Amino acid sequence: MPNNNCGLAWSNSVYRLVLCTTAFCILFLAAASARAEAVPGCEIGSYRLKDGSLVDIAPSERDTMRWRRFDGTTGALARNADGNWASTYGWTGRADGKTVQFSDCATGQIDFDGLDGQRIAFDGTDTNFKSHGVTLAGRLVMPKGDATVPVVVLMHGAEHDSALKFYYLQRMLPAEGVGVFVYDKRGTGASGGQYSQDFSLLADDGVAALRAARRLAGPRAGRIGYQSGSQGGWVTPIAANRSHADFVIVCFGLAVTVIQEDQEEVAIEMREKGHSPAEIADALKVADAAETVFASGGTAGFAQFDALREKYRNASWYKDLHGNFTYALLPYSEAQIRAMAPKFRWGTPFHYEPMPTLRADTTPQLWILGTEDYEAPSAETSRRIKSLIANGRPFTLALYPGAEHGITLFETTPGGERQDTRYSDGYFAMIRDFAHDGRLHGPYGDAELVTSQN
Repeated sequence: MPNNNCGLAWSNSVYRLVLCTTAFCILFLAAASARAEAVPGCEIGSYRLKDGSLVDIAPSERDTMRWRRFDGTTGALARNADGNWASTYGWTGRADGKTVQFSDCATGQIDFDGLDGQRIAFDGTDTNFKSHGVTLAGRLVMPKGDATVPVVVLMHGAEHDSALKFYYLQRMLPAEGVGVFVYDKRGTGASGGQYSQDFSLLADDGVAALRAARRLAGPRAGRIGYQSGSQGGWVTPIAANRSHADFVIVCFGLAVTVIQEDQEEVAIEMREKGHSPAEIADALKVADAAETVFASGGTAGFAQFDALREKYRNASWYKDLHGNFTYALLPYSEAQIRAMAPKFRWGTPFHYEPMPTLRADTTPQLWILGTEDYEAPSAETSRRIKSLIANGRPFTLALYPGAEHGITLFETTPGGERQDTRYSDGYFAMIRDFAHDGRLHGPYGDAELVTSQN
């Protein structure tokens, strides 16, 4: 199931195109309505295999499930006629030869491609907590026992899905000795309120979540901090400043504005399709006009947008103009955009500049980025995080070559479509280790690390 939590990769479908935006997309509802929500069964859980390794089984799209190993390998599972489950490679849809069998629910056993395993039991506590008068639903998941452990509050991206149902790190991290507090963001899942992309409001929800996690964990809570992905990269540092968290982990997030994100995405996509600097400059003019319309909530900027669309619509590069949300407006008239816009006014602060918050933040932060990220281009964000490190701020940057949004690796089809194959090696271990003690003990695959100690 797609979502924006750290560790995510999306399927290569229309749903991927709309949900992977870190702000919001005007096409979201049409895509989401075509998707059937999965119903998790008793197979869902993390399992310790006989060789000591970990595999997590999570709900996914429709009637499928997804397995993930801590080394980053993954695949989709579909049930065979004999009741067993067959795996396909990454998100490619190609069979990988792996089969999975589950015992009855009571025994909690698995046969994962010939390796026996047992479902891991955790100490879980469901709770409700309040933020700005809204009741939010959460869950604390702790390793069994009474030992003091770090606790990670899982923050959200732009997704509408229930974190309580679909966030797999709520099991993978406790299986590695890290407690987790997971909650449904306002307007999703079991939580009340209206869906919002107001970064300040969502940060306050995160502050309330950390307070609830600390209360429930009691004396077992050691270090406690946040982890987020995508849009959460804007929200989580705000929450950390307000809550005095012990650490922050941002995955495939951004240290630029939402508008700058779209500009960067347009530029990188056009450059990779072989367009000239002059053509890219013209494309960015159209994107700038579309961004003005988008940021206004579909109420202003149409004259310039229409004029530029008319001027360039027959240009050879126009068909390749995409961006994070520019493409969503290109086919529609002013009347159509005005009619649709009210449904998507979610309070997104398009011009929010994150650097003042990051400069003021004394919380140690780990930023994990991929060099091939279309949805959240990493070049300028990497430069900005490096500048904070150079100025002595307590930041660490991990840059994964060849990884895209979700820190996933991919193949490129003859038609130019990306098909994700796995997570980068060492990615999950990096999250675990930083939560444990704020240090990285790498190497972590081919990640390039930059810290204030370098």
